[in-house]
Amino acid sequence: MMDMLENMRTFVRVVEAGSFTAVAKRMDTSTGMVSRAISQLEGHLETRLLQRTTRHLALTESGRRYFERVRPILSDVDEANAEARNALVRPYGRLRVHSMPGLGQRHVMSSIVAYREAFSEVEVELTLSQRLPNLVEDGFDVSVLTAASLPDSGYIAQPIGVSYSVLVASPSYLAKHGVPRMPADLARHACLGLDTPAAPAHEWRLQGPEGEAVHQLRAPTLQVNEPEALAVALRAGSGIGSLAIYSVIDDLRAGTLVRVLPDYRLQTLSVYAVYVSRAYVDARIRTFLDHLRSTLAPALQEEELEIDRFVYATAT
Repeated sequence: MMDMLENMRTFVRVVEAGSFTAVAKRMDTSTGMVSRAISQLEGHLETRLLQRTTRHLALTESGRRYFERVRPILSDVDEANAEARNALVRPYGRLRVHSMPGLGQRHVMSSIVAYREAFSEVEVELTLSQRLPNLVEDGFDVSVLTAASLPDSGYIAQPIGVSYSVLVASPSYLAKHGVPRMPADLARHACLGLDTPAAPAHEWRLQGPEGEAVHQLRAPTLQVNEPEALAVALRAGSGIGSLAIYSVIDDLRAGTLVRVLPDYRLQTLSVYAVYVSRAYVDARIRTFLDHLRSTLAPALQEEELEIDRFVYATAT
């Protein structure tokens, strides 16, 4: 009976991940063992659940119906087991978190430090990357990211707040090359590109008092994929670039960077906490999500209010 239950669980994991290899990695076993579990289940049921080749997996009609019936049953079993071992009540164990670099360095890391002060039995592993992970295959519990919208992945996405980017440059660059007064003036300046999943590097869609103005970065003088690397170039006077509020607020406070076209902002993006869809959420994930809402959300709101202090920094 236990083997049957584990084979059912393996089948559900394979369907959700779409890969024998991903499930084997997650379960710390071999692909052959995963394949054998599916074969044993099919033999017990005397029906084929998956059509599989070396490159593709597909559910049969029987497999689809079986998956839809079995998944909630296994969720109920898992929840009962979790309650028995107190996993839904007491946060403990390893929490693997992914975040985009600028957001992670500015806010998520400080949130994690405060979280661990409250929940010392949770070990947190933070990975910073612009690449959006596959939570199941890569083994992440939570991803904190900014995006205009999220693809339909089957994950749960909780909105945490919003942010947007502004155009900035160093005072030395503006003193040497002049201050743009309108979006059309950007054509005469060195514009540096930031290539991230949240926004395209080839254009700036500026929202201002007269609506939207689009500036095409046909040949940016410099393009990077990390906000801190862009900030280094901007501080050195290399040109004008766009940075999210949370990536640039310290430079604005210090005066090492100032706003360009301060009446304009780039597209507003949502900040999400994304996690795998489950019938229940482990206590370490649930408490971390609650902590993000109580720490990251107000921090983003405060920065959005503060950014208005710098509206006229380059207007004279």
